[in-house]
Amino acid sequence: AQVQMESGGGLVQAGGSLRLSCTASEPPPDARVMAWFRQAPGKEREGVACLNWSTGNSAYADSVKGRFTISRDNAKDTVYLQMNSLKTEDTAMYYCAAEKRYMTGCYLFTSEYRYWGQGTQVTVSP
Repeated sequence: AQVQMESGGGLVQAGGSLRLSCTASEPPPDARVMAWFRQAPGKEREGVACLNWSTGNSAYADSVKGRFTISRDNAKDTVYLQMNSLKTEDTAMYYCAAEKRYMTGCYLFTSEYRYWGQGTQVTVSP
């Protein structure tokens, strides 16, 4: 599988919004699970949101529920992470991940994903 480089990161003030994008043409849609992770300096990589491509089921970390939304564009093989009401603690490198799984849900564990993008930096200023 190939995960294209993520895009959409940048510098934004607290309370602002950003939308991240990531394209993956593999695995096939009926077995594609994708997720966004983030890693701040000195911290472990943590799951933010995940999406099962075929069912549309998603899951979120408690810290982003109600603020972030993961979605997909089937025609573009692209997954998005819409981030609203950004906080300074959202500052991190954000990574897109993909895995081939025949399931109805998705996971927010790094160990469940083999295919990773290069990351895009999100910085939220006070």
